Amino acid sequence: MKIVSFSPFGYEGALVVVEVDLRRGIPSCDVVGLADCAVKESRERMRAAIRNSGLEFPMERVLINLSPADLKKEGSGFDLAIALGVLQAANQEDFQNNSQEKILIMGELELSGKIRPVRGTHAAILTASEENIKYCIIPKDHNLKDHNLGKIQVFPVSTLLEAKEVLKTLANQTMDFSENNNKKKDTADFAVEFSDFPKEMDFSSVKNQTGLVRALQIAAAGKHNLLAYGPPGCGKTLSLQRYNSLLPNLSLKEGREVTRIWSLAGLISPDTQLVNKPPFRMPHQSASLEGMVGGGIHCHPGEISLAHNGVLFLDEAAEFRTSVLQTLRVPLENHSITLSRAGRHTVFPADFQLLIATNPCPCGNFGASDKICLCSAVAVENYWKKFSGPLLDRVDIRVPVFNNQKPKRDFAAEAGIFSGISTSELRNPIKKAQEIQFSRQGKLNSKLTPEEITFYCTLHPVLEEYLSKVAEKHDFSARAIHSCIKLARTIADMQGFYDIKLEHLEEAVFLRKSQGALDMF
Repeated sequence: MKIVSFSPFGYEGALVVVEVDLRRGIPSCDVVGLADCAVKESRERMRAAIRNSGLEFPMERVLINLSPADLKKEGSGFDLAIALGVLQAANQEDFQNNSQEKILIMGELELSGKIRPVRGTHAAILTASEENIKYCIIPKDHNLKDHNLGKIQVFPVSTLLEAKEVLKTLANQTMDFSENNNKKKDTADFAVEFSDFPKEMDFSSVKNQTGLVRALQIAAAGKHNLLAYGPPGCGKTLSLQRYNSLLPNLSLKEGREVTRIWSLAGLISPDTQLVNKPPFRMPHQSASLEGMVGGGIHCHPGEISLAHNGVLFLDEAAEFRTSVLQTLRVPLENHSITLSRAGRHTVFPADFQLLIATNPCPCGNFGASDKICLCSAVAVENYWKKFSGPLLDRVDIRVPVFNNQKPKRDFAAEAGIFSGISTSELRNPIKKAQEIQFSRQGKLNSKLTPEEITFYCTLHPVLEEYLSKVAEKHDFSARAIHSCIKLARTIADMQGFYDIKLEHLEEAVFLRKSQGALDMF
């Protein structure tokens, strides 16, 4: 059998063919194929593991080639593949099947012959499945025997001896039993399902912030970006940290994408089968540009990609570096980010929902009726300039969070949102809205293009006239107008209406327009 391993670089990674040649000469072992130090050191680990497992290391010149030769190989995941390649070449009578069928092998060897888990195993299995590879041998710590990562037969092993026996069996067997591996359907499923959540994540503990809770419900129903601003201690962070309990589980396709990214980043536990809950990333304000967008020697994913198909929450967002905030603009528009490093580039998916929490000014009291703001007008203006107009224009919902101020019209009360409402009650309209959206257009409303907005979000002439007057009054951009229409479509879906009504558009405009502390900008 042809042994292949996996080199994790960027989002795609690459399958690497491990070739072994034995020839006469002074006993030695050479590795070629642009291997880094960790891969070259595998010669000594592999030699010791074979001998300590009671097997015989060939007393010949051993040449190990990692193909393609122009691709840099990194990491310790090649140990097991190289060791099995050497044993297969030295004991050809035990591996009688000369077929060129590929088998994925990953694992790090201890000197005793035991096998340790390695980073990127989930991503390797997904890549191998896409290449129609039927079998893979991985460390037993990766409990993936009943995985849902593709049509591939997984053999978890804990020692080199076990791995050798599995490879020997596969090389000599003629029956293809890979069909029984995955009983789950290998298709993307848009069924909207929710998981249980910790009690401390329930919205019932959020008091006197019905407007913010209503906005979060709408944001979850259509995956709209949201900005919440208000003085310290008003409940912004408390509410937004519970937001993930409103989101349904990931579909199979989404789960595989998230699993691949987290596997490449080394953030997934070995026994995780498939990530099915949306990620919720909350980076610190000191996060660097590389930490947010990704990069480094091995082109690891950053916070933007780790939040793919989930949420990126920036608490105290004005404290982030301006350059970090501005890098969000392109991913918010394209749902991906391209990283280029030393002649190589990779494209990470970055389809995330942005949640922003910030104070209205440096001291935090601007706009509060019961507090005194000590900031000058110039200081407040410079504070908000950190976000820039293009970034704020991509945020559909802006919510002022002030404890002692009530809006002229209480849309939350009209929607049945009361103080201390539970997460379970909030989920029902979200489920209804998302099922309608997937059935109607196959995507959530926030992802609608201008052409799709015209087709799926038709407005009555009276509503078009109303929106035109509002847009002129508040100086809405074209993107802001589209945001209002998409928000109105989401609100209508939550209530089960086929057509957008005036009350839906009014609430959408209320959520979109700059309110309170933002009116001056």
